Amino acid sequence: MWRAKQLWRKVCMETSVELQLLMEKWRLLLAGIIFQYIHGLAARGVHYLHRPGPTLQDLGFMILPELGKERGYISESLFTFIFLSFVLWTFHPFVYHSKRFYTVLLWLRVLAFLVASQVLRIITFYSTQLPGPNYHCREGSELARLPPPKSVAEVLLINFPHGVIYGCGDLIFSSHMIFTLVFVLTYNKYGSKRFIKFLAWVIAIVQSLLIVASRKHYTVDIVVAWYTVNLVVFFIDKKLPEMPDRSSGSQPLLPLNVKEKDGKFREDHRKLLNGNTVDAADWRQRVQVNGKHGEDGNHIHSNSVANGT
Repeated sequence: MWRAKQLWRKVCMETSVELQLLMEKWRLLLAGIIFQYIHGLAARGVHYLHRPGPTLQDLGFMILPELGKERGYISESLFTFIFLSFVLWTFHPFVYHSKRFYTVLLWLRVLAFLVASQVLRIITFYSTQLPGPNYHCREGSELARLPPPKSVAEVLLINFPHGVIYGCGDLIFSSHMIFTLVFVLTYNKYGSKRFIKFLAWVIAIVQSLLIVASRKHYTVDIVVAWYTVNLVVFFIDKKLPEMPDRSSGSQPLLPLNVKEKDGKFREDHRKLLNGNTVDAADWRQRVQVNGKHGEDGNHIHSNSVANGT
């Protein structure tokens, strides 16, 4: 009973922190979520342009035996496992004592990676439409071509979920691999279990092979996804402000926003000029939160003044 109360208190405390972050960042999160619909709309649109034809010669098709239509669910089942596992992991700070990140800030980064990769994907599959290798996209299938839409609503509704599952033409590069690689790269940076990091890369490779064996994508779609997503995450991660690391326990429960940081910096600076002391531990903590280790000179100076030396 005592542990249940303690867990409930921990969940409530973490929820209040994340809600404050959500109130500050909700516009960016909403924009990323809306773009997921735009990406689905673009994939639906290219299906109207798809023209079935002979399956292209593919090295992966030559090497990997075809799973067959009845076993196409295997790759989808693995992707569902990857997706749900990652989502659950991003919410573990609500329950577990160890907290290395804020869930809201982590999803901001994930959505930034996804949106950038999906923009490149939309440009790519609209540039050149390849004949789909999937069973429902081949010649003779009723689903390979879409008749012209009868209304705008038909296009906007994207015939969910049937239109998403049985889409054709959005090939280069694989959307499943965008999500998989973004999730794996994110866990590799913010996760704590070395074995799970290794296992995540193994699962990503298996997922790649299963997609090709299921004939849902050409091998080139997978290869392009591997180097494109890695490069996108690398460069965007460099541009985004680093999240505060909560694992040391020295960080405050809620990260200081820009206004609070600037206001407290000016207040401490005024105190120093007036000869008043500033708590050195508090000052050091703010330097760490800002993630600017280059301010060590100011840190040393503030400690010197605080100690009266």
